Parts: sequence; C-alpha cells; structure tokens
Amino acid sequence: MELGPFTICLAVKDLQASKSFYEKLGFTASSPDPSHNNWLVMKNGETEIGIFQGIFDRNTLCFNPGGHFGKPIADFTDIREIHRELKAKGVETTEEGGLTSKSGPAGFFVSDPDGNPILIEQHV
Repeated sequence: MELGPFTICLAVKDLQASKSFYEKLGFTASSPDPSHNNWLVMKNGETEIGIFQGIFDRNTLCFNPGGHFGKPIADFTDIREIHRELKAKGVETTEEGGLTSKSGPAGFFVSDPDGNPILIEQHV
C-alpha cells in the first residue's frame, strides 16, 4: 500500500512564534496559499513540516496520496482504495470526508496503538 508523501503536522500555540523558531533552524515558510492565516508549510532542503494553529489538537502524522502542499503526483493510489484496504484489515477510521465520491479530495484519520493520530488526506 502506497500512502503518498509524508509530513508531520505540528499543533502549535502561536504560529508566528513557531515560524520564527523554525526559521532559526534554517526553515523557510512556503505556504501554497497565502490566504491561510492559521497554518504554514516550512521547508529546509527536502524536509517539509506543517505548523498548524487551532487545527489539530495534537501533533499528527500525515500522508497525502496524490501529492502534498500543491505538488501533485502523476501515479498514485486513490484514497478510496487505501480506505477500503485498511477497513478490510480491520483498521478503524474516523472523521471520514469525501470518500463517497468517485474521485477528488477526501480524507480520514486512523490512530496507532498508542493513540497517535494519523491523517490520510488526498487533495487532488
């Protein structure tokens, strides 16, 4: 099963303070849409992290079939197939959205055995 590109989504209390901190570590802000004022993509070389204020309760692992942060992938497994495969394996999913359509954006969450949230979200 190919889940797509991986990103860590950090739940931050103060977006600007976090942006400033990660800039000191050599990251630069590169948000795909400047209208988003409660999250940023931070990049350092090939490493990208998302910092999110008021969106996630906890730091969240994120996989993006089809691409991420505005960079589509030509060949990918649609999220609906990933969802079906996980359900068939007995994996519980929550916060499902967009899965009844035949294509396009959709997403859902799973949790690992320790309760760590994992978001699988397709934007294309």
